[in-house]
Amino acid sequence: MDTATLACCTFDCYGTLIDWEGGLGAFLYDYALQSRDTAPMSGGELRTRWEAIQFEVIQGDYRRYADVLAESLRLLAGERGWPYSQDEGKALARSMRSWQPFPDTAPALRRAHDAGLRLIIVANTDRDIIEHSLRQIDAAIDDVVTAEDVRSYKPARPHFERALEVAGVGAEQILHVAFGFKYDIGPAQELGFRTAWVNRRGESRPGPARPDLEWRDLWGLAQLADAR
Repeated sequence: MDTATLACCTFDCYGTLIDWEGGLGAFLYDYALQSRDTAPMSGGELRTRWEAIQFEVIQGDYRRYADVLAESLRLLAGERGWPYSQDEGKALARSMRSWQPFPDTAPALRRAHDAGLRLIIVANTDRDIIEHSLRQIDAAIDDVVTAEDVRSYKPARPHFERALEVAGVGAEQILHVAFGFKYDIGPAQELGFRTAWVNRRGESRPGPARPDLEWRDLWGLAQLADAR
């Protein structure tokens, strides 16, 4: 891919920059243990089920992401027979604020920024949650588009449409970097963004979209920036 015309990179945050899978899986497994679940699913299995529930929740009317987290957790708890109160929902949002970036995140972002690329995060979250995530990332981010800003959740288009406005360049000059097909790769391509799939687990493509680039980690971004 010719990188000379790239002016901007947009990013999914959770799962791409922040270790979403590890953070959520650990939280849910700990919740199972606290609930005295006698046959707990693994953290990965619980996360997969929770994510399926969340996808259904965000199809409805817009609500703040903290409320999406709590409702998705309440529904999972009901399925698993766990006790649930508002405190558990609040604990998940609090936990998310502290989830850590992957080791390659900050150095790769810094190299991309130093190479002159504008960096914009497009995230299915609230402003007050991502502000804490940005502290964890500790690298220059030029702008952020959240679900709270556009009152919608990816894979709907408003995140990407707002990112186009914020970037101030054509879609063909933007590389969208993400680990999620359903939420990110396909919708970004529909608007003309170029895409890079961060496939940390070396999995087969889970959908029909064909990303322009495929990386095992964000060192691919650093190498792209160096090539410019």
